[in-house]
Amino acid sequence: MLGGSEVSRLLDILGNQNRRRIIELLRQKPCFVTEISERLVLSPKAVIEHLQMMEREQILISCQDERRRKYYYLSHDINIIVNLQKQEEVMLPPVDDDRKARFARDLAVFRRMIRVRDELLDNLEQLESNIESGFVEMMRTGEDIIAGDGDLEILLALSHFDLTLAELNEICNLSTDELKARLNNLMYTGVVEQTNDRYQIRGTHGE
Repeated sequence: MLGGSEVSRLLDILGNQNRRRIIELLRQKPCFVTEISERLVLSPKAVIEHLQMMEREQILISCQDERRRKYYYLSHDINIIVNLQKQEEVMLPPVDDDRKARFARDLAVFRRMIRVRDELLDNLEQLESNIESGFVEMMRTGEDIIAGDGDLEILLALSHFDLTLAELNEICNLSTDELKARLNNLMYTGVVEQTNDRYQIRGTHGE
């Protein structure tokens, strides 16, 4: 009877499908490398590697015929018997009531978060649509107030935050002189106002 390490090594060898096919073929009769290669549609190199491994483990033996051709045959036939024994039924420990209650609370919180997230996404989609409509309406009503893309760039920036001249200069693609001139014009028309060093949308325009 084989020991544990020998059984493991044997199972490793037989774990390869092509090696099992070679053994099945050699059960029928001894074969040459070329014959194994042709019958199993394997490359001769792969066949030789499998044969050498099994020969080292003394599963196969090789001999030469009168024409000095090498052929292989099984040194021992192999039968593996696997016994499956049914284990006694395993009793899982009961989940305590506190754990069930905590899980139920966590699940309820998770459900609420998912629903709030879905609601926020729906509201965000509606808000994006409203912003697009508001932008179109702003461009229509401000046609005589907004003097080109430069003014629009400033107003869009100030719609997000109240900004200083230096911050506007970083955001807007305008020279400092042009930026100052446009800010002065927007303040003159009553669209923008300055509080301390910050510019903001003025009065009802910013509400």
